[in-house]
Amino acid sequence: MTARELDAADITDPALRHAYTRCRKLNARHGKTYFLATRLLPIERRPAVHALYGFARWADDIVDARADDINGIERSTALQELATSLQRSLSTGHTTEPVVRALADTAHRYAIDRRHFEDFMTAMFDDLTITDYPTYADLRRYMHGSAAVIGLQMLPVLGTIVPRAEAEPYAADLGVAFQLTNFLRDVGEDLDRGRVYIPADLLNAHGIDRDLLQWSRDTGCRDLRITQALKAFEALTRGIYRQAAPGIALLDPVARPCIRTAFVLYSGILDAVAADGYSVLQRRAQVPRRRRAVVALDGLARIVHARIRHRAAPPGSTCLPHSPDPVSTHVRSTATRIRGAA
Repeated sequence: MTARELDAADITDPALRHAYTRCRKLNARHGKTYFLATRLLPIERRPAVHALYGFARWADDIVDARADDINGIERSTALQELATSLQRSLSTGHTTEPVVRALADTAHRYAIDRRHFEDFMTAMFDDLTITDYPTYADLRRYMHGSAAVIGLQMLPVLGTIVPRAEAEPYAADLGVAFQLTNFLRDVGEDLDRGRVYIPADLLNAHGIDRDLLQWSRDTGCRDLRITQALKAFEALTRGIYRQAAPGIALLDPVARPCIRTAFVLYSGILDAVAADGYSVLQRRAQVPRRRRAVVALDGLARIVHARIRHRAAPPGSTCLPHSPDPVSTHVRSTATRIRGAA
């Protein structure tokens, strides 16, 4: 977390600044795609997003840790401690865990419904014992807590131009679309952890069981049946993106470039999977860095347009000021950094 972001968000307590900085590092390390999109948010809202995603990554790290912990005892204990700390912090504001402290502060600042965090933790506990899902309906019930509520947590931070309840279904769908994308990209890695998130009924419809997936993972060999099942899962995921898309126009205009960029980059992962021949059991598909840069630059241009449109002009004035524009100056400097990373 840069000092400038923390100052803009009026986060002054040293311990709290440290907590938000910890969340930013978690988000940067684990979520490169969304971290890049977050850079397009108004500066004062970025710490809150890092707190939300940093906490989610922290919990996910616990769930995925210690592959040799066969019974999940250590993970279950650590997750229970996190859940207890979360409940205490949301109720009293007191905790010794920095990531939880930043999350609780964000929840308080933006009046985020605590049920969204409770539902998220329920899904994390499910991951300790549930290794596959018989139907897509079963998977959707899990994803309410693991993905949809992330979109619902984000909505108060992003802001809307309509009553929040009107935008919530779209925000939930976008969270689900992002997670379905991750499931498709990470089929091989999830299988290594003993999990299969592609619903069993979809796999069975193509003559696939877990043993065939494991054979493909272990040998590096391809099977047309697996490819067809992955294509079907991709089509399902693209359908959720289409459902979520209208919600972007319901957001605060200055927040739209961030979410639109995340939308394009995440759906681009589906393109990368297809371009790689659906070889997700052999390797992880990635959006090329140059493509990420192009999308981010488009987001920067949209920021300038949104902020100029919504900047208050003097009464009766029809001209833009001649003084240097700090927004455009920031955008130009950020664009330079993005080009350098491509």
